[in-house]
Amino acid sequence: MNLAPASAGLGLRRALLDALRDAPAGAFDFLECAPDNWIGVGGRLGEALDALSSRHPMTCHGLSLSLGGVEPLDGEFLARTRRFLDRHRVALYSEHLSYCADDGHLYDLMPIPFTDEAVRHVAARVARVQDVLGRRIAVENVSYYAAPWQAMDEADFVLAVLDEADCDLLLDVNNVYVNAINHGYDARAFLQRMPTRRIASYHVAGHYDQADDLKIDTHGAPVKDDVWTLLAHVYRVHGVRPTLLERDFNLPPLADLLDEVARIRVLQHAATTTAGTRTGAHA
Repeated sequence: MNLAPASAGLGLRRALLDALRDAPAGAFDFLECAPDNWIGVGGRLGEALDALSSRHPMTCHGLSLSLGGVEPLDGEFLARTRRFLDRHRVALYSEHLSYCADDGHLYDLMPIPFTDEAVRHVAARVARVQDVLGRRIAVENVSYYAAPWQAMDEADFVLAVLDEADCDLLLDVNNVYVNAINHGYDARAFLQRMPTRRIASYHVAGHYDQADDLKIDTHGAPVKDDVWTLLAHVYRVHGVRPTLLERDFNLPPLADLLDEVARIRVLQHAATTTAGTRTGAHA
């Protein structure tokens, strides 16, 4: 199922299954799940996923491909992922621009060195993934706290990977905000450099304010006002795209999450209306 540009989604978490099933019609436009956590799951949980995917468009956000890693890509897992995406008619599949395995799973998203060699390495792996899955994928800019071996800045690295791999971008606005604070760069300047034509969707999430100059990307709190402001700016610069609210921990009642989904819709409507007004005035 294709998603409308002005669509607002919510991350599908097992703790929310019953609430999502009973949610009022139109409360959200799509759901996103991590196929890594659902492939091979049957029984009541599998039936619940099937029911939700039959009623709502689905996107998928991978956790364990380790696009920046050195271990060979798991061909069997990729084949199972393709079957999962086809079965649930998934509109968009994305993965993190990071690595998460080295002689075993690290259970964290580790930063990739910002080097030309890393660009070529990651791009080749992305191309292989796209070939096996039979579709374009999007890679997500990640939050990071150490930045080893920076031969180029983060924006240059992301742009180089997108061009070399010929893939799309899942632009995580919260990650840009967190990284900008932690590493001392201008978030709006970073966003301005991202290629509009490659942006497939956006993510927003909450983070933890450890200190004025240290933010931790937790997905465990409501979205901060500064991130909402940055999302509105992104819509003005790059246009409205499907936008997902991520919440992984400290899950509140579904109604609270739907209030944030509604806020995405408000910002999308404002951006679309403003863009239409500008176009009309120009014409």
